Amino acid sequence: MKKAVLIGALVLSVLTVFACKSSPKPKSAEDEFEDLYARYYDDLVLEGAETYTVVKGDTLSHIAAESKYRSGFYYPIIMLASRDVVADIDRIEPGMKLIMPNLQKNLDDPRARASIKQFLLDVAEIEDDRNRHQTAKGLRKLSDSL
Repeated sequence: MKKAVLIGALVLSVLTVFACKSSPKPKSAEDEFEDLYARYYDDLVLEGAETYTVVKGDTLSHIAAESKYRSGFYYPIIMLASRDVVADIDRIEPGMKLIMPNLQKNLDDPRARASIKQFLLDVAEIEDDRNRHQTAKGLRKLSDSL
């Protein structure tokens, strides 16, 4: 009887180890954005882009709203253009130099426009996952308007 219990415990332990190893590790925000950047960056028009240096208290949406973009929901475009600097929406720091692409040039380019539309939708999904449903809704609305 002891052997049966020990064998059962051993089998259960082995199955638990395999179950833990087979569960996919959730992607970090940085990994999620790196995947998106790889997918959309090359379609972005960077000709005529300007730079902006982050100051204390800045957020990406505030920077976008105060720029020529005039809408805080364009912050994903700044992220995409600044992919070597911005690893996550919530992680910008004073001194970072952001790339501010020329919005009109990107919207006039059919390939860039299509990529921006889809990128906004993908970022909206991430915002939904973070329980920022209003932001996600705004990103979807902006994407639909392009």
